[in-house]
Amino acid sequence: FIYLFNSNITLGKNGAPVAENFRLEQSTIADTVQAGQVRVKTLYLSVDPYMRCRMNEDTGSDYLRPWQLSEVADGGGIGVVEESKHDNLAKGDFVTSFTWPWQTAAILDGDVLQKLVPQLVNGRLSYFLGAAGITGLTALLGIREKGHVATGANQTMVVSGAAGACGSLAGQIGRLEGCSRVVGIAGTDEKCSILVQEMGFDAAINYKKEDVAKQLRELCPGGVDVYFDNVGGDISDMVISQMNQNSHIILCGQISQYNKDVPYPPPLPPDIEKIQKERNITRERFLVLNYMDKQEASVLQLCQWIQEGKLKVRETMVEGLGNIGAAFQSMMNGGNIGKQIVSVSK
Repeated sequence: FIYLFNSNITLGKNGAPVAENFRLEQSTIADTVQAGQVRVKTLYLSVDPYMRCRMNEDTGSDYLRPWQLSEVADGGGIGVVEESKHDNLAKGDFVTSFTWPWQTAAILDGDVLQKLVPQLVNGRLSYFLGAAGITGLTALLGIREKGHVATGANQTMVVSGAAGACGSLAGQIGRLEGCSRVVGIAGTDEKCSILVQEMGFDAAINYKKEDVAKQLRELCPGGVDVYFDNVGGDISDMVISQMNQNSHIILCGQISQYNKDVPYPPPLPPDIEKIQKERNITRERFLVLNYMDKQEASVLQLCQWIQEGKLKVRETMVEGLGNIGAAFQSMMNGGNIGKQIVSVSK
């Protein structure tokens, strides 16, 4: 089975993605595996906010290829090798790729696959799409490269989209890296409760029910030193208004703006931009792919924290390739807690 970007329903630069933007079809793959190739069975697929950009002909990013109408969609995936004609991969190996086709089975070039070691994540293979994968790397390297966190500096970090795949890790990593106080912003009471009781945040704000600006003043009496920004828009404007002199924004994502025809990163309102400049607040685009020289050591650090129980991992798991469109739509609407994963095969 393969999952296609649907030519029958166009989305455009403005508009929210829906499950009907995709369709499931049955197809066949080649009978023969060529030299250098492997036949794989797909185990897990990832759906992520950046994929919304791939639904436009102009993705706004030179590193993202747009999905093509009526062609198989792709993204982060994990599978098991069933047949190999690649020197470094054998039957039974678990492998991953950032461009895994949304198919139940596929023949892939072995050179684009990375072999996985399940023991590093206590056998939880799907973690390599989240906490021990690009998501975890984004949180860790974002904080290290753009957050300027220092142990003993008594810094306060605020995380928006805090119950999502990246935000839920970023808050915990901020604490592990030295922040003395971590406050999350999320969209339900359940999410806020999980952040505080399970993931060690000092406090969490339900932006759908509470006065965010007022809560930030009460929960961050010394101001905000580091802001891990996943959402943009009004929430970010309120956080920036309470940031300290020489503080830092880690510009990870702007999910509130992805369904709008605006440049990335979206410009700030004039009054907020004035605050940013007057207080010398850094706000630079962060792209984890620019730091792949630090990937190996960083993944090992993430795996160590997972094994030690210092990094708590949440996943929202959906079963079946046919449900991946609905999972993507739900994730874009905040329906997930932690990483949104689609389990394709057992």
